[in-house]
Order: sequence, then C-alpha cells, then structure tokens
Amino acid sequence: MRTTQALKMAWRSILSNKLRTLLTMLGIMIGVAAVITLVSMGEGTAKQVKSQVASLGSNLLSVTVTGRGALSSLTLDEAMSFQTIPGVAAVSPVVSGNVQAKAGLQNTNVPVEGITAEYETVRDYHVSSGRFILPIDATYYQKVAIIGTDTAAELYPEMNPLGQNLSLNGAAYKIVGVMESKGSSLGSSNDNKIWIPLTTAERLLQSKGIRTVYVKFTEPEQADTITTVLESKLTSKFRGSTDSYRIFNQADMVETISNVSQTMTLMLAGIASISLLVGGIGIMNIMLVSVTERTREIGIRKSLGAKKRDIMQQFMMEAAMISGCSGLCGIAIGIAGAYFASRAMGTPFALAPDMMWLAFSFSVGIGVVFGLFPANKASDLKPVDALRYD
Repeated sequence: MRTTQALKMAWRSILSNKLRTLLTMLGIMIGVAAVITLVSMGEGTAKQVKSQVASLGSNLLSVTVTGRGALSSLTLDEAMSFQTIPGVAAVSPVVSGNVQAKAGLQNTNVPVEGITAEYETVRDYHVSSGRFILPIDATYYQKVAIIGTDTAAELYPEMNPLGQNLSLNGAAYKIVGVMESKGSSLGSSNDNKIWIPLTTAERLLQSKGIRTVYVKFTEPEQADTITTVLESKLTSKFRGSTDSYRIFNQADMVETISNVSQTMTLMLAGIASISLLVGGIGIMNIMLVSVTERTREIGIRKSLGAKKRDIMQQFMMEAAMISGCSGLCGIAIGIAGAYFASRAMGTPFALAPDMMWLAFSFSVGIGVVFGLFPANKASDLKPVDALRYD
C-alpha cells in the first residue's frame, strides 16, 4: 500500500469519529500544553531575575567585611587602593544604614547609602532628573541627596522632589537628583532608597569604616585573577583571617540562578509529561476499539491481498496522526497559556523552541509506541476469523 493512500485512509477514519477522536486527543493536548506553559513560565522568570541582577551592575565584584569591631572595616584609602589592581575599571565604597526621612507631613524609615561619584559607573545607576553625587560633595561634606522613585512618590506625592528639602534623622538635606527606576531584585526594592555623599553618610550614620566595596572590572575573564588579588590584600589586612570578609561575583549569582531555574523547569516539565503517558494510554485504548469495530474491514482487505505490513502501516499512521495533531494543538494552547500566565505574573513572555519541538516529537512518539500493540493486533487477524466476526 502506498503511503499516501494509507494517510488518506487514516485521515478518513479519524474524521468518521470526530468526538471520539477529540476526546482521545485531549490527553496529549493537555500534556504538551502543560509542558510548554510551565517551561515558558520558568524561562520568563529566569529571564526576569537575570535582568534584575544585571541591573545591579555587570562585571561586578562586591567585597563585604563581615567582622565586628572598629578594626573590622576598611578605610577609604584602603578601599580605593583596589583600583590599582590590573583589570579593575572603577571602585565604589559604600556606607549603608537606615534613617528616618521626613518631608512635610510625610515620614518614613528608608535605607540610605553613602556613595562616591564612581557609584554611577560601577553600579550602572543613573538619575532620571537632576544630577548625580559629585566628588566635591564628598570633599566638603555636602548635605545633598538623591532619592529613589518609590521614596519620591511616598514623601512627595503631589510635587516634583527635585530641589526640595529633606530631613534625615533631623538633619536638613537638599534633593539634587531623582534616581531612575531600577525595580526590585532578590526580594528588595532598589527604588526605595536615598543616596548621599559617603563622607556625609559616615557622620550621619556615625560609621567608623567601610564594610562594602563594589569593584568593576573590564573583562569577565579577569574575575578570578582580581578575586585572588583581593583575597590576598584582605587576608593581609585582617591578619590571615578569611572569615572577616566575603567576595561575591555577580556572574556567579546569574549562573546559580540559571542552574536552579533550569532544574526546576525540567522538573516541572517532567511532571507535566506524565499526562502525555496518560494520553498515550488513551490512544492505545481507542485504537483497540477501532480494531474491534473494523475487524470485518480488515478481513476483507486481507482477503483481497493486503499484507500484514499494510494493515499495520494504516493503524500506525492513524495513531501517529492523532498524536501529531494533538501535539500541534497542544503547542498552540501552550503558547497562549504561556502568554496569559506571563501577563498575570508580570514576567517576560519567553518561549523555548527546543522544548516545543521536543514536546511535539515526544507526543508523536507516544502515539507510535502506544499504537504499536493495536496495529500489531490488527495485522495478526486471520482473514477467515475476521470475516466471520459479528
């Protein structure tokens, strides 16, 4: 039997029982749609997290001093000396804490960071209006501030905060800039902050040393070398104690998040694939029913000269066609589900073409595997017994 003729016969058989075929297809459709939707949601979430981490600065190392006491910190000169390390583009020491911010009748507790002018380059933070912190601000202990968009909305709900006065722990500051929105990352808002000159922050927060330094390097390949030099400097500074500091590579976080996201996505896809197996059982069941209903037809065809492989080919093609159509419909439903899920969750809409192709191939494979037994049963029928079947 020619392949085209077998396809036509399989297609006519499918159309002759539309409702039954549709119900059979549902299992595969749901399985494929679930796999694509879940994988796409995982891809979108990973993409969003990577974007948030990248917004904190690229090619970035953060040095955090974890010890206690006045000696367990860095001076400004020690922090800035990191800039002499080959491959380091810029260094930004930071002093951080929390302050009580007040503007008019509005009052809130907000994180504050004392920064230098290099912070803009190192962390890739820029103002949407006004200006950034200047070197002269730190030199002369200027009481100027940059506020985040969330803080601006809370303290100045009906006016432009630029140029307004702001009270931090009772001290008056002038707002010289509003930071562009950076969104949230790792569960905390980057827009609910206030930035002031580092020297001014040391006085405001009564801090006697720097515990956080951001180090920006030029090429990703230099990260390990720079980390080794930093470890040498810090170990010498803290008299051989490696527990007094932590060096964190931003790229390591992205890689870790990617690995965790990929593992979770594959796990979800594996769970969703179980429904594909259930759908395959449905195909086998309906094909067995089809063989029983068409026993006399099989007998007539065999008596007219049809060979075992012709009968087997017809039923195998029918099973593959049902599962293939189910896979295509499942892909369409999965794409739609992924789109609406991304809108509902506020994550980027991301598709995984490789997973779509794999899900479709798996659905067809399921149909072929589970259609093999009914097709073999049909091809083994003897013409005499088939013709006598009532």
